[in-house]
Amino acid sequence: MTDTNNVTPLNTGTNKKSPVNMRALSIILGGVMIFLIILFIGQRHKMVEMETVLTQEKDSLANELRRMVVAYDTMKTNNDTLNAGLLRERTRIVDLLAINASNTQLIRKYKTEIKTMREIMKSYIVQIDSLNTRNKVLVAENTEIRHQITQVRSTNTELSKVREELSNKVEIASVIQAKDIVAVPLNKKRKETSRISLLDKVRICFTLRENPLAKAGQKEVFLRIIRPDSLVITTSPDNLFEYNKKKIIYSASRLVDYMNQDIEMCIFMENTGDFIVGTYSVELYLEENLIGRSNFLFAKK
Repeated sequence: MTDTNNVTPLNTGTNKKSPVNMRALSIILGGVMIFLIILFIGQRHKMVEMETVLTQEKDSLANELRRMVVAYDTMKTNNDTLNAGLLRERTRIVDLLAINASNTQLIRKYKTEIKTMREIMKSYIVQIDSLNTRNKVLVAENTEIRHQITQVRSTNTELSKVREELSNKVEIASVIQAKDIVAVPLNKKRKETSRISLLDKVRICFTLRENPLAKAGQKEVFLRIIRPDSLVITTSPDNLFEYNKKKIIYSASRLVDYMNQDIEMCIFMENTGDFIVGTYSVELYLEENLIGRSNFLFAKK
């Protein structure tokens, strides 16, 4: 009995302590759970904030890349090598835009690439500005050169006109003229006659005038005797000479040694049987120039 009574109180004390321990453990576990929940929520909140920041940074970098693409589209140059480089960098930017950067490492690579591209773009801008400045200088120089060429051409045109005028004046001044032209019909006794029936030949005498500007040497003077009906009397249809770029017929001709001084001479025209009553014109030509005129009359047959 004594042993039984001693055991029973000990068991009763242990049972009283167990519920207390369980409650304490539950409280501790509950605190840990609450702490873990709070920690998880905090971490998740931080992850959401970080993701938001990464998305904003990515969007900002993407917008900058798009602006760089637009900037490359506006860069124009006539240099083929430079144009190829611009196209290559633009393509590189477009390819970078296609990358879905969703973590810190990729965003960092994104930023590094953009920094490099920004420096490359600055280099191209400097090159294009330099090229455009040089082109403007060249355009200004070309404009000035064209202006100078126009002035030179205008001056040359004026000089050509003056030279041509002087040449024409010299050419006109160098023409040897005939003066004192006298046409006389002669009979066989070398007497003057106005009757066609007595005509033996026509004598045309004149003086080639002194001209220091003319070229000295042997000259051929051509005579044309023109009837009242405009027919030119000639001894042969082959008697032709050039005047005003045309071949015209002449009556007779004579060679003379001209020494830039007055020289008297005569040309005789035989009676070809073609003379008629009326007034005749006489024309003298030298070196494709008409140098004098005169006339004579047949009043009777």
